[in-house]
Amino acid sequence: MATRSSGGGGKTRVGRYELGRTLGEGSFAKVKFARNVETGENVAIKILDKEKVLKHKMIGQIKREIATMKLIRHPNVIRLYEVMASKTKIYIVMEFVTGGELFDKIASKGRLKEDEARKYFQQLINAVDYCHSRGVCHRDLKPENLLLDASGVLKVSDFGLSALPQQVREDGLLHTKCGTPNYVAPEVINNKGYDGVKADLWSCGVILYVFMAGYLPFEESNLMALYKKILKADFTCPPWFSTSAKKLIKKILDPNPQTRMTFAEVIVNDWFKKGYKPPVFEQENVNLDDVNAIFNESADSSNLVVERRLEQTPAPLSMNAFELISKSQGLNLSTLFEKQMGLVKKETRFTSKRPASEIISKIEETVAPLGFNVRKNNYKLKLAGEKTGRKGNLSVATEIFEVAPSLYMVELRKAEGDTLEFHQFYKNLSVGLKDIVWKTDQEVRAELEAGKGTVSARTGAGKRAVSA
Repeated sequence: MATRSSGGGGKTRVGRYELGRTLGEGSFAKVKFARNVETGENVAIKILDKEKVLKHKMIGQIKREIATMKLIRHPNVIRLYEVMASKTKIYIVMEFVTGGELFDKIASKGRLKEDEARKYFQQLINAVDYCHSRGVCHRDLKPENLLLDASGVLKVSDFGLSALPQQVREDGLLHTKCGTPNYVAPEVINNKGYDGVKADLWSCGVILYVFMAGYLPFEESNLMALYKKILKADFTCPPWFSTSAKKLIKKILDPNPQTRMTFAEVIVNDWFKKGYKPPVFEQENVNLDDVNAIFNESADSSNLVVERRLEQTPAPLSMNAFELISKSQGLNLSTLFEKQMGLVKKETRFTSKRPASEIISKIEETVAPLGFNVRKNNYKLKLAGEKTGRKGNLSVATEIFEVAPSLYMVELRKAEGDTLEFHQFYKNLSVGLKDIVWKTDQEVRAELEAGKGTVSARTGAGKRAVSA
């Protein structure tokens, strides 16, 4: 078992990486911000629980996926650097980009102009087509998986649902229904097997539509009504779309995968080619020794890393100016329920001038009547709902950060359960916490955006931002 010092506070080290805040979590994995203590480089580390992976017989699939993604070197795909393992966990070290989600930009500023939409669409098509050429289908292309780096270059992330060639059955088709409803292709809904390449292109078409329209082509509150629209490709383009853009989108959003446009046809399309800049590739030898080592059951323990906690007095994690500014991407509550964009946020936050211990006590006091149990680990709380919801029990991860002397930021993130139920929970929680909330996330976001230049000038040019 990986060793971990007893006691409360301290930072956690895994190999040469110092782990920071949690960026996201799911059933099998948790993603944490981390820093390479040797180089100072910021990375994101995806942490998988070995026991869960073994229980669901996913070792082979994960090994193939990691090996394939490590071989992919594309300027528009999140880079996978290395893989490590302890006796209980697998650590996947990935590129950490600094520009947030592209769709946050659309949510706050509205639709993109056609030339800008085309630029991002070109990068998206380049990335997905390249991965297809390496045998990887994404299968879950959606807003949350399109990130921007510091230079505004699009990066496709999260190939956690990607299908490798080994998952194709004898009929040459995939049979796993996955993806996000508004972006999913008709043949995936039909559940009769589908070509992952063709299904990915459909999702790209939906994304291009949203780039240019500012809302989804297929949107219904009722899931069956939504599926009916998708199966018929029942949508209309707004009048501000150019004629050539309309034609391209209609050819991509063809409900028949056999007659749907192909990636090769998109790339030579006149609308697509305007201002097109081919990607520049890195020439680099890739070593898969680390991947083979961690999955080699007969390997000696020298291949394993140890997760250890460096002791110090328990205190809330501190957050520097750039990390705080990066949080402004998600600080705006106004987009929480903007169904026209399909942006369902899984986290929110507020600031408080009350002592951290008082904040914790107030949260405990407020969630008890709402039917939630609390597990505490210093300045982290896990709020577990007693009632079973639409997607099981709601679980909310809560963490308190110190952003300045006597100023704390409280982040609440859905860990398990239904996202809309999380929103309702937060609304109820807000009522009970109104006495300790100094500013809501919307107010903080406005101030951060207004003061970003001042902060940058004071603290120097740094890169501390978040990708989920």
